Amino acid sequence: MRTAKLGPAERAESLAGMAERELDVLVVGAGVVGAGTALDAVTRGLSTGLVEARDWASGTSSRSSKLIHGGLRYLEMLDFALVREALKERGLLLERLAPHLVKPVPFLYPLQHKGWERLYAGSGVALYDAMSMTSGHGRGLPAHRHLTRAHALRIAPALKKDALVGALQYYDAQVDDARYVATLVRTAAAYGAKVANRARVTGFLREGERVVGARVLDVEGGGEYEIHAKQIVNATGVWTDDTQALVGERGQFHVRASKGIHLVVPKDRINAATGLILRTEKSVLFVIPWGRHWIIGTTDTDWNLDKAHPAASSADIDYLLEHVNSVLSVPLTRDDVEGVYAGLRPLLAGESDATSKLSREHTVAHPVPGLVVVAGGKYTTYRVMAKDAVDEAVHGLDQRVAECVTEDIPLLGAEGYRALWNARARIAQRTGLHVVRVEHLLNRFGVLAEEIFELIAANPALGEPLPAAEDYLKAEIVYAASHEGARHLDDVLTRRTRISIETFDRGTRSAREAADLMAPVLGWDKDQIEREVEHYEKRVEAERESQRQPDDQTADAARLGAPDIVPR
Repeated sequence: MRTAKLGPAERAESLAGMAERELDVLVVGAGVVGAGTALDAVTRGLSTGLVEARDWASGTSSRSSKLIHGGLRYLEMLDFALVREALKERGLLLERLAPHLVKPVPFLYPLQHKGWERLYAGSGVALYDAMSMTSGHGRGLPAHRHLTRAHALRIAPALKKDALVGALQYYDAQVDDARYVATLVRTAAAYGAKVANRARVTGFLREGERVVGARVLDVEGGGEYEIHAKQIVNATGVWTDDTQALVGERGQFHVRASKGIHLVVPKDRINAATGLILRTEKSVLFVIPWGRHWIIGTTDTDWNLDKAHPAASSADIDYLLEHVNSVLSVPLTRDDVEGVYAGLRPLLAGESDATSKLSREHTVAHPVPGLVVVAGGKYTTYRVMAKDAVDEAVHGLDQRVAECVTEDIPLLGAEGYRALWNARARIAQRTGLHVVRVEHLLNRFGVLAEEIFELIAANPALGEPLPAAEDYLKAEIVYAASHEGARHLDDVLTRRTRISIETFDRGTRSAREAADLMAPVLGWDKDQIEREVEHYEKRVEAERESQRQPDDQTADAARLGAPDIVPR
């Protein structure tokens, strides 16, 4: 199978191709569910298009806790079906679909009460492990274990001695959520889907009551396309209601947004060899290993302001610091925080549900002929959501269509990954890169890392680290623009890499060099390079300002001080 290159020429070809002849399925929205839906549809033999108003995963799917998990806390709610489904998906991702992108991660759960709590929590974790095994895809993770306080403090010395009487340790998995979505999109394109980001749906085409296509604005080039499709799938997450409004229909359900924020701090600020999971009065708090960093999150509050750029307020940051510091012997301060990001969960809502009680289940509806809506759910179960959406769309197609096969379709970079991983020392000798760099690339690209090695072989300067963001090579910046659909500096520093949250300067010191590397691929002149850098710097300053504000309203107003990038 060819690997799909998503450069400027391929994007233009996709837009033109989608408008050329009627598609079987057009998917609107390229978060994890939309990208998964496109892959599901195209691998059933359906002609498929995918359009995204901004960048792949630019909404919720790049701002999660970056966990692939069964939802241990849903066991407490007795939602066994949701947990079983998610554990099966976790196993598939770890073992078959994306072993290069999805990795095991250990968590320590401190116990604060003797006797009953160990029995209660231990029973839950034991059930979690057992359900994972019975899913048929759970053997890739170690089983949970019970720890004494002394043992727990040896692997997590950062904890206060009086913060626990003992502990449990169990395993889940994690993923770079935005990178995963970009890989999903490329996989769908490799199987023949036509995909375009920065392509905004401005309206739907109707014949009587039936939806027969969409009007799509090329945000980059300014042209407008009429794309006809037998079925359209609305997979726009927290924008579901807005997209439905373009049809003029109220819709059968509503999606409410719940804001979750995360902090990123350097690895040396918390002395531990394991992640942590802590109970709060409302939910749970995670401290998640993330390369040379920790991710701390999350909050869960209602949000009805700007959906494109949810803002973290000073109160949000204080909330997380206060809760994590309650168990740390050396407390964190604002000065320890490298990055902050805020995301919106799309929750299925009734007319008056409290945010904390809204459903994490997903739903699929066919509100008008020709239009399917999929909403809700959680990142881990995206593949099930995509299957259900395509199953529903198939009902409206006048043809026999194959069953879903995505359970057996590895993402690009997966096949052969373990063999390359075992050969990483030899690859380091062949390429001249340090073995740590090779490991970094294999865990971000899988076997597609060979395409990065080819770029470096052709131009050895691309094998150098990016200034002020030395975890990443210059070649990765070029590759993001030439192969992964990155159109702007923000796409690269925020989603193709994580420089915007992994450095104290939030990527501003790397911005110009990165823009210079992207420019030849995207045809930028000096003026466009200046616009890209200036926009990125303004975005960072607006985010910093929003994080100084006391509440959501003032934080939102401050964040909106930086306009979206406008192409030349």
